[in-house]
Amino acid sequence: GKILISWIGRLQDKGKDLVAQATAANITLIDVTAVPRITIAQKLDVLSSQAKVAGHRAVVEATHAFGRFHTGEMTAAGKYPPSQSFVLGCGVAGLAAIGTLKALGSVVKAWDVRDVSDQCASMGAKWVTVDFKEDGAGAGGYAKESSDAFKQAQQDTFKKVLRDTDIAITTAAIPGRRSPLLITQDAIAVMKPGSVIVDLAAVGGGNCELTKLNEAFTTENGVTIIGYADLPARMANQSSSMYAQNMANLLKHVQGKDKGSFLTSMIGHLEAGESGDIVTRSIVCCRNGVGIKMPPPPQPTPAKPKVSPVAAKTKKAASPMSTAMCGAFTLTIGLLCMVGMGEGVKTSLLTTFLLAGAAGYQAVWGVAHALHTPLMSVTNAISGMTAVGGLLLFPRLGDNAAAKVLAMTAVLVSTTNVVGGFIVSQRMLNLFKKAGDQDWTPFLLIPGLVLMGVSIAHNDDSKTLGAVTSVSSLLCVAAIAALAAMSTANAGCKFGIIGVAGALTTTLVTLDAGLYFNVACLMLVGGFLGCIIGVNVSPIKLPQTVAAFHSLVGLAAMCTSIASFTLKPEKGVNVENIASVLGDFIGGVTLTGSIIAFGKLNGNLSSKPLNLPGKNLLNLSCLLTFFGLMGYFLVCGEGELGVQLLWTVAALSMFMGWHLVGSVGGGDMPVCITVLNSYSGWALVAEGFLLQSTALTIVGSLIGFSGAILTKIMCDAMNR
Repeated sequence: GKILISWIGRLQDKGKDLVAQATAANITLIDVTAVPRITIAQKLDVLSSQAKVAGHRAVVEATHAFGRFHTGEMTAAGKYPPSQSFVLGCGVAGLAAIGTLKALGSVVKAWDVRDVSDQCASMGAKWVTVDFKEDGAGAGGYAKESSDAFKQAQQDTFKKVLRDTDIAITTAAIPGRRSPLLITQDAIAVMKPGSVIVDLAAVGGGNCELTKLNEAFTTENGVTIIGYADLPARMANQSSSMYAQNMANLLKHVQGKDKGSFLTSMIGHLEAGESGDIVTRSIVCCRNGVGIKMPPPPQPTPAKPKVSPVAAKTKKAASPMSTAMCGAFTLTIGLLCMVGMGEGVKTSLLTTFLLAGAAGYQAVWGVAHALHTPLMSVTNAISGMTAVGGLLLFPRLGDNAAAKVLAMTAVLVSTTNVVGGFIVSQRMLNLFKKAGDQDWTPFLLIPGLVLMGVSIAHNDDSKTLGAVTSVSSLLCVAAIAALAAMSTANAGCKFGIIGVAGALTTTLVTLDAGLYFNVACLMLVGGFLGCIIGVNVSPIKLPQTVAAFHSLVGLAAMCTSIASFTLKPEKGVNVENIASVLGDFIGGVTLTGSIIAFGKLNGNLSSKPLNLPGKNLLNLSCLLTFFGLMGYFLVCGEGELGVQLLWTVAALSMFMGWHLVGSVGGGDMPVCITVLNSYSGWALVAEGFLLQSTALTIVGSLIGFSGAILTKIMCDAMNR
C-alpha cells in the first residue's frame, strides 16, 4: 500500500483523527513528530530542529518591533543602556533565543519549571528562581503542568521581573494540552511602553493572556504582543534545510546497516516487537489497516546516587628525629665521596665540578616548560665539547694507530654534534617567533669572534688561555640561564655557541702546527655533516633529532676514554683509570640508548616496550657484571688486557643502553631523552677528570646536574 511520511502529531486530537483516516484507507502513516526524546534519535527530531529556528526567529521579530539597541552604547549622541530580556521556558527554542539575545548584546534572564539553571548560566543568562519547590519535569523530556500554588508564586515572581523587561519570549508548551499561562494581564499592565512579548506557544492558547493567534498588536500601555504560529516558515530556507536533513537521517536510521530497502527494514523492526527499534515503533502509526500502538517513552537514566567520599588515609607524619638522622647519613656519605674524589683529583677541578653542578641545579628550575626541548637541544650541542677531549689526545698519539682512529672519530662526530645541534636549537626557537618579530641576537656572536681572536693572539700565554677557558665555561652556564624565558632564549643559544667556540679555540691553538691540517679536515667534514642534518630535518622531527645527536656524544666519550687508556695502559686504582672506565660505560649506554629513543620517536621502531623475560633481573645482572669488570680492570688491567676489558665494558654498556631504553614505551621517550642528556654531561665530567680539563669538567657538571633536575621536572609533569 501507500506510505505517507508527514507532520501528524499522533498524540493530539487532530492527529488522532488523521491516524484513524489513514488506518481506514489502508495507508502506512509515519509521524515524524513522534520521535522519542532519546540520544540516538536527536538527529531525527524535527520538533527540536524547528523549535531552534522558531527561537532564533522570535528574537528577530522582537528586535524589529523593539526598534532599539540591544547592546549598551555610549556615543556622542548619548548613552544607551543594553536591552533587558526575559526568556520563559528553556527548551530548545528558549535556549536558541537566549543564545541569539546574548549574541546581540542583551542582558538575559531565564526561567523554566525544570531546573536547567546550569545550561542557562553556561550561555550567559541569569536564572530567575521562583521561591516554591516543585519538580516540573514531565514525560518525554517535556514540562508537566504546575500546581495552583506554584502558579501563584511564579506569577508574583514574573510580575517583578517583567516590570524592568524590554523583551519577553515565552516557549512553554505541554503536548496535547493548553499552553500554561505565564504572563497575565496584570503583569502586562506593569511593563514599560515599547516592550515586546513574543509568544511561541500561541497555537496551544498562548503563554500570554492577551495573545492573539497569528497576530501582532499593541496594548493600550504600549506593549507589543506577537503571536505568530509560523515562525519557522518565516525562515523557510533554514527550516527546510534542517527538516530535509532530519528526513535523510530518519531514512538512514530505520534502514541501518541492513541490506535491502527502507520498507523491509521498517517491517522487520515492527515485527520484532519490543526488541525492534523504538524509533521505528514510535513513528509508524498504522499499517495494513491496523493501528500500531506507540510504545511508552523510555525513562530517563536515573541519576547515580551520591557516594560519600571515602576519607583518605592520613599519612603518619615522619618522626623529626628519623628525618634528621636520615639527612645526616646522606650528607655524610656525600661529603665522604667528595673528599675521596679530592684524594686523586686536582683541587681546582673538584671545586669547579661542585660549583658548576650547583649552577646547573639552580639555573634549570627557572626554565619555562615550553622551552624544555630547546634547553635539551642547546645542552646537547654544548656537550659536543667532547671534541676538546679528542683534540687533547692528538699531541700524545704518536704511531698508535688504534688511538689515532678513536681520537679522530671523537673529533669528527663531536663537531657534527656541535654544528648540527646548534642549528636544530635555533630552528626550534624560531618556531616560537611571532609574525613581525626580529631577532638581533646574532650580533652577540661578535664578542665570540673577539674571544677567539684573543686566544689566537696569545696562543703561548697559558694564563690568558686559562682566562678564556673560564669565560667560555661561564658562557655555557649563561646559556642555560637565558633559556628561562622566551625573551632571552635566542641569546642563550648564542651564548652556548660562543662558549663552545672559545673552548675549542683555546684547545686548538695549543696544538702543534703539523696537526692543523688533519684537525681542520676532520672538523670541516664533521661540521658539514652537522649542517646538512640540521638544515634538512623536518620541523616535526626536531625533538627526535636531538636524541640522535645524543648518541654522537656517547660515541665520542667512549672513543676518548678507550683511546686515552690505550696511550697509557697502566693498571691501578687512580682517577685516570676510574674516569676511563666510567666514561666508556656512560658513553656506551648513551650511544645505543639514544639511537633506540630516536627510532621510537621517529617511527622506525615500535613504540611498544620491549619485554624480555626477567628484564629487571637482566638489568641487575648487567650492572653487577660492570662492577666486576671495573674492579678487575682497576686491579689487573695492564696493557692489552686493560684495553680488551674496556672494549668488553663498551659492548656491555651498549647492550644495556639498548635494553634499558627499549623496555620503555614510546610515550615516555621524552623522559628517557632527558636522562640521556644528563648521562652525556657525566661522560664529559669523566673526560674532564681523565684529561685534567677544566672546561670539560665545568660543562659536564653543568649538563649532568641540569639534566637530572630536568628529568625530575618532566617526570612530575607526566605523573611518572
